[in-house]
Amino acid sequence: MDKSKKLEFRGGWGVSFIPVAIFLFFCILYFIVFKAFEMYALAMGAFVALMIGAVFVKKGNYNLFWDSVYEGVKEAVPIAVLLFVIGIFAQLIKSTNISAGFVWLADLLGVNGGLFTAFTFLTVCIISTATGSSIGTMFTCFPIFYPAGVLLGCNPAVLAGALVSAAVFGDNLAPISDTTIISAGTQEYTKRDGLADVGGCVSSRLKYSIAAGSISFILFWIFGGGGTVGEGAEEILVNNMNPTTLVMLIPVAVMLAVSIKTRDIYKAITIGIILGTGIGLGFHLLTFKDIISVADGTPVGFLTDGIQGMMSTVTLVISVYGIMGVLNGAGTLEKITNGILNSKWGRTVRGAELAMMFGISLTTLLFGGVTSASMTTFGKVQNEIGKRVGLHPYRRANLLDGFANAIVVTVPFLSVFVFIGALLTKGYDFVEPVSLTEVGAGMFYCKILFLVLLISVMTGWGRQYEGEGGKPVKKP
Repeated sequence: MDKSKKLEFRGGWGVSFIPVAIFLFFCILYFIVFKAFEMYALAMGAFVALMIGAVFVKKGNYNLFWDSVYEGVKEAVPIAVLLFVIGIFAQLIKSTNISAGFVWLADLLGVNGGLFTAFTFLTVCIISTATGSSIGTMFTCFPIFYPAGVLLGCNPAVLAGALVSAAVFGDNLAPISDTTIISAGTQEYTKRDGLADVGGCVSSRLKYSIAAGSISFILFWIFGGGGTVGEGAEEILVNNMNPTTLVMLIPVAVMLAVSIKTRDIYKAITIGIILGTGIGLGFHLLTFKDIISVADGTPVGFLTDGIQGMMSTVTLVISVYGIMGVLNGAGTLEKITNGILNSKWGRTVRGAELAMMFGISLTTLLFGGVTSASMTTFGKVQNEIGKRVGLHPYRRANLLDGFANAIVVTVPFLSVFVFIGALLTKGYDFVEPVSLTEVGAGMFYCKILFLVLLISVMTGWGRQYEGEGGKPVKKP
């Protein structure tokens, strides 16, 4: 591809947004109208958007259009490889049913009411961090903790909000989360080669998550009770408890420690998989068939399931990077970046960070709360803005991931998290389903995280610049 030649569209560079607009249409159609929460459907939308967008290029630019797509897709390769690797570890932890250990712990401690809501929030935070899957965590934990909590006197709306909030907590913090990988993978160094490492991003964003999580725990404790204690909670807990599964926290802790200390996520995941498999087999939480096997002619086991589970997300990332390649080839991303930096926002580092906040929040809102897609889309813009004001890739990645998972995902009717949360409160005879607005109102953590990050932007708390050799420094 001749990088000196700009991709041109009939009608001007603004027409290059057609693939973005079509992709946005599919996001709204599937996640909000159809309520079909499948990433591969969005990937389909992105590829259809590219095919339609190619029709609008000027004569002689058709091949250049697809060359631009290829250039964008090339940048997605490191993220795709890492997502497949982490998918295996995430599936390993899921297959051992670690939530059953926390259910046993809740029953042992005899918590109920507001304390059970707070305990559920803390528990699901750990589970979502261990598995790196927000939506997967919600579908796993809601059927256990929600009905038991309602029967133990929890406020249904606040309990639902606690479950969704905790799922988002792990999505934002876990080194094996797709959004963590994407937020790090979109931010480049300027004073050395390479992208932001996942371990460094996680260790530097931990303070924001802990601050917001601690305040949220107290709020869930205060406002999470007030319900009527009913019959049946003990039976639900007994049927879903197994204290032995708590040993799987060992490989999770080791994986986190290695990731943060060595800044090498591949080494951390490899150690975690080997250790987790050994512990799972040793404590009879896994059999060899759970590792790799075939059932009715279909490959099963956490090795193949981990790859399969990430396939749709990887396809989505590749397709969105293709769209970003088109915007880059047309010079659109450069125009957006220059527009922000030449405005009043670009006069100060704080202004640039506020522009980042509004940019990723608006993108996430438009994409219906699909944070992986919104971060992949706006991450390229955030990267350029942050590089020009000297911000360290960790800081850029943390603001990108943090604000995408903050208050914007609590908006009713425009957030996949709120839709799924409300959906999972249905089907119980002893309690009415929680409405979309009630679920959004109960997501305390996401709102507190927004305030914590906003304070960080306004005061400079945690702000780091890129020093020599890419090292984080406090002053430029």
